[in-house]
Amino acid sequence: MQLLPLGRMAGMPTGGQASSGYLVRHGDTTVMLDAGPGTALGLSAVPDARPHAVVVSHLHTDHMLDLLPIGKMLLNQRLALDPSSGRTELSELPPVPLYVPEGAGETLRAWARLFPVTSHPVLDRAFELGFEVVEYRPGDTVAVGGLRLHWRLLEHVAPNCGTRVEADDGTSLVYTGDTGPTPELALLAEGVDLLLCESTLRDPDRSGHGHLSSVEAGRAAREAGARELALTHFASADPADHEWHRSRAAEVFDGPVTVARVGQPLDLATTSEPVSSTPATS
Repeated sequence: MQLLPLGRMAGMPTGGQASSGYLVRHGDTTVMLDAGPGTALGLSAVPDARPHAVVVSHLHTDHMLDLLPIGKMLLNQRLALDPSSGRTELSELPPVPLYVPEGAGETLRAWARLFPVTSHPVLDRAFELGFEVVEYRPGDTVAVGGLRLHWRLLEHVAPNCGTRVEADDGTSLVYTGDTGPTPELALLAEGVDLLLCESTLRDPDRSGHGHLSSVEAGRAAREAGARELALTHFASADPADHEWHRSRAAEVFDGPVTVARVGQPLDLATTSEPVSSTPATS
């Protein structure tokens, strides 16, 4: 399994870096996790990157704003000109499943209707013909090619599900989306090979919004017995700030701690022993 970050910023793009979005690739299967602003451009630059599914953790704009352009990109790939009639028709290429939180489907279709393409109305149907919208609930599990996706509700001001991705060769990844500290994260990430975890804050969140500090991210990885931790969802584009977060997480988690870097793939393996789960002491 391989992780390829397309964006890693909390909120809107900063310093030329996109918001949250990641490709998980295993064999012939590609799944995109979140589609924040800027990720459509990143996706278009990846060869053969038409995803087999897209997953949205929650309906905050920094995690889903590029769904509309990506849906139109996918729809364009389905359209073909019929030479005999001169009309544009749909090819046999299927729409891409878009897994979104329960109730989000009509919101997305209403969003697309706000920007009509009057000269080519078929392009208004990104969430019908580019995507196949599938609403999921916490606890659901689906198979996409050689990958298995499972969702668990975490702690955020908007309903947010973390996603566990398991490959048929035994490798596994958990992506948090946005969350504050919660026992549910350790349950979702138990024994995972890579925990891709938000590290938004320098200090614990006292507002109840639901975000993690780097120390809390390290503690979550330790409690889950994760093999490796990758930090993302940064408030700053400054590499020095990212290293600060990495070093703080490494103070409480004994396994490898990395920073998600846009365009730099991270390969997962199951060759090392899991880190033992221990109670938090800091």
